[in-house]
Amino acid sequence: MAKVNNPMKVITGERTRWSYANVWEPKSINGSAPKCSVSLIIPKDDTETVEKIEKAIQAAYTEGAGKLKGNGRTVPALSAIKTPLRDGDTERPDDAAYANSYFVNANSPNPPGIVDASCQPIIDRSEVYSGVYGRASINFYAYNKNGNKGIACGLNNLQKIKDGEPLGGRSSAEDDFATESNEDFLN
Repeated sequence: MAKVNNPMKVITGERTRWSYANVWEPKSINGSAPKCSVSLIIPKDDTETVEKIEKAIQAAYTEGAGKLKGNGRTVPALSAIKTPLRDGDTERPDDAAYANSYFVNANSPNPPGIVDASCQPIIDRSEVYSGVYGRASINFYAYNKNGNKGIACGLNNLQKIKDGEPLGGRSSAEDDFATESNEDFLN
């Protein structure tokens, strides 16, 4: 089967970190349509991934010009609409996980395919959490809904490459109880 070259599709680098990983079942947030989602944290020095994303955003802008124009006379400039590549240092200055990184929030109404580094399906949900490192297959597209115009990011598939420090401040049961002495309980 021949690969179709889609200029709006990107496979991120292996140093991409997953945050706010809601990838197993679509969930509704504030009454919105249920979606699976993940925030993809991309180191600023991963210039290859950043450049691929910028090119895909430009391709989605060009391809979606008619949708972005809507009933207006002209297509708004790309710099004047919302785009999904955001600067972690600017938008999340108090979150160390986003330091010196860009991020993209990707979502889909359907759960993504999730595989390990050997491309074997991951079934154990505890293997995928906010903080792991892996590649993401994402696609960019134009939208024009209720006066909001921009480029959005769809989530296709995920490949876990390696474990990372869990994000979100949640500790494991092992960490919580490994240092506690049982002596206080017995007295």
